[in-house]
Amino acid sequence: MSTLSEQILRACEGEFVDRKVDRAYVHDGTGVLTLEAFEKISDHIENPGQTYVIFDHITPSNNSTTATLQAELREFALDRGLFFSDIGGGICHQVMGEDVVLPGEVVVGADSHTCTLGAFGAFATGVGATDMAAVWASGETWFRVPETIEVNLSGRLRGPAEAKDAALTYVGRLGMDGATYRALEFTGAGAGRLSMDERMTFCNLAVETGAKTGLFYADQVTCAYLAANGRTGTVQEQQDCRYERTIGIDLGDIVPVVAEPPRVDSVRPVADLEGLPLDQVFVGTCTNGRYEDLARFAAIVKGRKVSVRTIIAPASREVLKSAVNSGVAADLLEAGCTLLPPGCGPCIGMHMGVIGEGEICLSTANRNFRNRMGVGGQIYLASVATAAESALRGVLTEPGNAL
Repeated sequence: MSTLSEQILRACEGEFVDRKVDRAYVHDGTGVLTLEAFEKISDHIENPGQTYVIFDHITPSNNSTTATLQAELREFALDRGLFFSDIGGGICHQVMGEDVVLPGEVVVGADSHTCTLGAFGAFATGVGATDMAAVWASGETWFRVPETIEVNLSGRLRGPAEAKDAALTYVGRLGMDGATYRALEFTGAGAGRLSMDERMTFCNLAVETGAKTGLFYADQVTCAYLAANGRTGTVQEQQDCRYERTIGIDLGDIVPVVAEPPRVDSVRPVADLEGLPLDQVFVGTCTNGRYEDLARFAAIVKGRKVSVRTIIAPASREVLKSAVNSGVAADLLEAGCTLLPPGCGPCIGMHMGVIGEGEICLSTANRNFRNRMGVGGQIYLASVATAAESALRGVLTEPGNAL
């Protein structure tokens, strides 16, 4: 019997296979590199209808060089009939999840957090620009089928604990290289209780353990999400397969946690570091920029004022529209938050929220490496609720403790 990765790739762990790619996407950063490599090997896009170019990383452009490179990639995508999402459309992983990905598909993206889309029961993984250029030209790529670690989830989240806290907890358990080139398969009754937004958060952080991908089995929750977005999905059944190993996590035991710089696996309870002064709070990215996240943040800060600069970047235009239509955006603005255009924002330290030497940012993103958001700055990773409570007080605060 097979793991989900083995089912999708149609081979056993350890085998090398060539597989047709169902969806291939790049963003404005990796797309420029992919185009450069592609023009050296071919002039033919094998599957333009399954090829996507999504501007999200440095949008709007931050200087004339960036703007020129984006103009060249934009012209290429439109000329070749590729799916193209311009500035303001949203983060590539979010746009793909909202619009196209289906259970059982093979999805490659020129971004390490492509594993986010494993939430849909797809084999989704990041590739380099040269590999992506070959996918553009041939429509397929090769894989070594990964061994699989089962992350068995029981119970349900309670109190102020969120999916982000649980995701950071499993990263802390496995370590930043504890699942190198493995697939993480999220199973158990607890997995079925998570929303699609929460599953995307779980899968998003899989690569922070070194994993090739993270996957949930598509179930009725998946199919309902797809139907609401005009797509039809098929339920996937877990087989009695062999895992390399299993770790168990009771969601009911999860508490708010924070990852200390410069490692994602340096995870401690928020209570241990409560009172740490902050210079900035950032909410967004492919980890926690979805509507559920913005609504949760707004519910905590509504009718109050943040006491530190607080930047919020919706993950997509659809998320922003929902926030505007529901009143969430107004609540955020009234609380003193700054809304950015949909996209990655300051996550990669390029613009719209770069931090300075010695500054501390509390972020809902997925990485806190040295100089990630600005040379000499420090990044602490936490959940949306922790970010909201901390923004109100200006210091790291355990959810429920803000005055």
